[in-house]
Amino acid sequence: MSTYTTRHFLGLKGVSAEEITSILDRAAHWEQSPNKVNNQFQGKFVSNLFFENSTRTRFSFELAEKRLGADVLNFSAAESSVQKGESIYDTVRTLESMGIDAGVIRLKPNGVLQELAETIKIPLINAGDGNNEHPTQALLDFYTMRKQFGAIKGLTVSIIGDILHSRVARSNLWGLIALGAKVQFCAPASMQAPELAQFAPYVSFEEALKADVVMMLRVQLERHDTGLLNSAEEYRAQYGLTVERASRMAPHAIIMHPAPVNRNVELDDELVEHEKSKIFTQIAHGVPIRMAVIERALS
Repeated sequence: MSTYTTRHFLGLKGVSAEEITSILDRAAHWEQSPNKVNNQFQGKFVSNLFFENSTRTRFSFELAEKRLGADVLNFSAAESSVQKGESIYDTVRTLESMGIDAGVIRLKPNGVLQELAETIKIPLINAGDGNNEHPTQALLDFYTMRKQFGAIKGLTVSIIGDILHSRVARSNLWGLIALGAKVQFCAPASMQAPELAQFAPYVSFEEALKADVVMMLRVQLERHDTGLLNSAEEYRAQYGLTVERASRMAPHAIIMHPAPVNRNVELDDELVEHEKSKIFTQIAHGVPIRMAVIERALS
């Protein structure tokens, strides 16, 4: 079942290539727009409901909302009644009752967003849903690939790192398959998601380096105490993209990363702004992509 509806935008699983392409095309319009601010949604109220910490994603959404002329209400769980025991549902329902027109929501627990979407009537946009999906990150990744290569169909994309806990990997997987790309994973055994192997094979690092796109995932250092990692140094030695490994990539291939980067862990410092790296380009594409998604929700 598609996780995109005309009301909510929850994920890319089941979303057609046509729907994805229409968002990418609209983002291209917004990227080329000479106006910093458009008053299309003046008088509309959008709330950024972040129940999990974020910097890049929240600021990117806020910029997108303000460029569309919407009034923005930023919500932080650390400063809210959630700290007093109020449920996530009650918080969202309260803001809906006050008259907001849409909610951009990031949550740590899996499954809560889907439950909210079944009862909340205002459009909800997924800004990161547990280990499930992060659709706007994947969309800005696709936008970056399309600008680089002209088309996504036929590309081989290697996603390397903690697949098990990665919502970025999942959204990229579903969307890239829909768009006709070949996806392959590379991960330590403790970081593999076995249920995804039927959609994308797990390959060696050597094989992963042969791809058109080498996408490194953030090493979640906060998970060290779970035994997934012995040390950041050991991870870099086995699964980090070092300068030497990057030299074995195809001349046309690019490096991507959802950021923030743990420099000298998943990616050598010298590679972050290397000519092959599209990391800051990806970040720049976040605003037009999110403008397109917000416009779709509010229209």
